[in-house]
Amino acid sequence: MNHRKRRLLTAGIAAAGVGAALGIALVISGTHQERENGQTRRQETVAERGRTVMPFDLEDTTHLFTPAETGGVQDVVADQPDDATQIGLIRTHLQQEAKAFGQGDFGDPAQIHGDSMPGLAKLEEGYQRIEVRYRERPDGATLTYTTEEPSLVDALHDWFAAQLSDHGDHAQTGH
Repeated sequence: MNHRKRRLLTAGIAAAGVGAALGIALVISGTHQERENGQTRRQETVAERGRTVMPFDLEDTTHLFTPAETGGVQDVVADQPDDATQIGLIRTHLQQEAKAFGQGDFGDPAQIHGDSMPGLAKLEEGYQRIEVRYRERPDGATLTYTTEEPSLVDALHDWFAAQLSDHGDHAQTGH
C-alpha cells in the first residue's frame, strides 16, 4: 500500500473512531439533554421526587448553596418575599431536616437525588462531626453546616454541587 493510501485509511479510521466516541457520548448523556422546558430528564425526575418530600413549591422557591471553608450554607427562599404560605412551608421543612441531619438521617435527600448522591454516604457516616444549625430569614430559612474535618467539608461541597446540578433553575450558588 502506498503512503498516500495508508494516510487516507488512517484518517478514515480516526474519523470513524471519533464519530463512534461522539455517538456513545450522546447516548450516555441522553438523560442530561435539555427538554423543551429547559430542564434535563434528570432535573424533571428530581423535581417530581421533590414534590413528594418537600412541602413547598419548587416553582415558587429557590435553593441557594454556598460552600464555605468549614462546610456550607443552604438557604431556601420564597421567590416572592411576601409569600407567607411558601415561607411557612420552607421553615417547617428545614426545621425537620436540621433535626434529621443532626441524627444522621439523610433519607429525604436520598429519596430525591438517589442513594448514590455525591457526598451523601460520607455525610451519613460522619454526621456526629457536623453541626447543623437552623435559622429563619425573612423570606425562608437557612441551614448552616459546620465541621472541622476536611473530608466532611469536601463531602458537603460535593453534596451541594449535586443538588445545584439536580435542581437546575430551582437552585443557585452563593448568596
